[in-house]
Amino acid sequence: MIHRRNVTSVVLFGLALVSFGGRGRAEGPTPSVTPSASVVATPVGRAEVGGFGIELFLEPLRAGAPLQQGEEVRVRLQFTDLATKAPADGLAPGGWIDLLTPNSKAGDPVECKKKLAGFVSGSVLHPPEHDLNTYFVLALNEDGTITVVDPLFGFGGTKLLEMVFLKGPGDDWVVSSDSALLFVSMPEIGEVAVVETASWKVIANIPVGVGARRLALQADGRYLWVAVDGGTTPGVAAIDTAKLQRAAFIPTVGGVQDLALSSDDATLYVAHREAGKVSVIDVRSTQKIREVTVGRRPISLDYSKLAAAVFVACEDGTIAVVDAESPTPVAVMTAEPGLAQIRFAPNGRLAFVANPATDHVHIVDAATRRLIQTAEVEDQPDQISFSAELAYVRHRGADTVLMIPLSEVGKPGGTIPVIDFPGGQFPPGDMARPTPAAGIVAAPGEAAVLVANPSDQMIYFYKEGMAAPMGSFKNYSRQPRAVLALDRSLGPVGPGRYETTITLGKPGRRDLALLVNSPRLTHCFPFEVLENPARPQKGAALSIEARVDTRRPLVGREMALRFQLTDTATQTPATGLTDVYITTFLSPGMLRRRTLAVETSPGLYQIPFTPPEVGAYFAFVEVLSKGLRVEQSPPLVLEALESRTDPEASGEKVEGR
Repeated sequence: MIHRRNVTSVVLFGLALVSFGGRGRAEGPTPSVTPSASVVATPVGRAEVGGFGIELFLEPLRAGAPLQQGEEVRVRLQFTDLATKAPADGLAPGGWIDLLTPNSKAGDPVECKKKLAGFVSGSVLHPPEHDLNTYFVLALNEDGTITVVDPLFGFGGTKLLEMVFLKGPGDDWVVSSDSALLFVSMPEIGEVAVVETASWKVIANIPVGVGARRLALQADGRYLWVAVDGGTTPGVAAIDTAKLQRAAFIPTVGGVQDLALSSDDATLYVAHREAGKVSVIDVRSTQKIREVTVGRRPISLDYSKLAAAVFVACEDGTIAVVDAESPTPVAVMTAEPGLAQIRFAPNGRLAFVANPATDHVHIVDAATRRLIQTAEVEDQPDQISFSAELAYVRHRGADTVLMIPLSEVGKPGGTIPVIDFPGGQFPPGDMARPTPAAGIVAAPGEAAVLVANPSDQMIYFYKEGMAAPMGSFKNYSRQPRAVLALDRSLGPVGPGRYETTITLGKPGRRDLALLVNSPRLTHCFPFEVLENPARPQKGAALSIEARVDTRRPLVGREMALRFQLTDTATQTPATGLTDVYITTFLSPGMLRRRTLAVETSPGLYQIPFTPPEVGAYFAFVEVLSKGLRVEQSPPLVLEALESRTDPEASGEKVEGR
């Protein structure tokens, strides 16, 4: 239920091969990564296929841990050219982990090719337990939810993977370097939510103060810094990311607007909108060093490693350069009043500054500390995002997204070429609740971006070089104010080495199904996940499998919600249960209903369900006699459509979760 990398066409395995594209084809030297000394480096499988030696390692991140339920493990594939004995680079492997049934043959070549055909074609009848070629697409919504969607079907009918419910609307978010934790600020609640991305559960809500908005995470991950802009005491809070608690609070002058960290994590810069100042904070001591007066209403910060200074865009048209060692700005540039966001391009030299008041984008050279170019753009530019080749300019008053080739800018006084594509039916920057989080982000491993459009309630996928987005997917009747791509793919990390990280599921036998496009290599590695004695198997007496005719019912039309319950000890249908309840509700918690289910065939329990209105519905199973509480049940997610809409127009009938 996640997106495959660079899948340009999806066809059955026996007819054609899927291209996994360039994600595995690193340009230039491949970085060398030395495994941690605490990692168990024993291969669980070896094979020789098509002239290559392949080793599979499953390395618990917790020192000395076995391969058991709930353990986080590093999945590593090592490829060697048997002829030269050299590591084999540039193979772009695809991998899936399949939970085997009691009658399945682990590692069987014929069964391996069959299951690969299903995984490659995206079949929903037998989804893998883990797809190792993927990234999640997250949308930060206006109603206090985060949608986690599967863009594999998105360009003509995507699927909802999970819905995260926050205590209040989120304002900004940031993900940890290992992608394990997502932090979300909630200004109305005065807390930061911590979401575990393996389970998509909120594992903590950390109080920091009313008006918690902008977030900045240190590169070393030690502290998450939070701008607190409400209440009686504005300031910045430091959250200890290991303990998940507030470690320090530094009061500052009024109107905390933006944060920026130095590249070495030594200094935090804080912009104060009302005071016209930037605070310089020593990260190690969590103490304020000084306040530097800049222009009126500093609105945005970004740090330049090249200049070893922070660049400050102020609403009065001032662009100030602040050095941690100087009590005054080391340089000041002047543009027109109305400046908004400032962001540095990936090379760290050129900063792009949006001015929604004048419909301009200014370019600043960090090396010379001069404003060197200005581009006329569309109505009210408000955000700048980057890919490796392009700068993307979003607007509040225009539905077009403008692109500026990075290779064509940086010449003082030179003309700035601008290209555009439609970003939806409405302006993507037009929203009732603005957020500093990015509305345009690069798609991992692709020359493409994802564009959130709140008014359209859509996320668009734009491939660089095209005249329009290649596709779009719905956000389930919600306004996506920001978008985030969370990369979980199997990628190159060293000579012939490809890795990703997963959390092992319930005990049982598995196959890791491997596919390499060119040269053609296929193989299935069997392994087993052990029961974790430290984790009592509460509710594990039953396994649950949804059996529905469609995940897209029509409003006002009755359907059957059916769940097959299986006794995990005997692997037989769980018959004769009299306390099977199915709870349904319309996201984000409305129209809640708990209904006693009827057994219609051995182990198959069902209730009638008629969605009263359009939206995303959740269904959960509860069987207290078997220790299964409603919160332990895997959710079934349905998207109810208007009755005039064909529910199968962009999706197939499905069974299973």
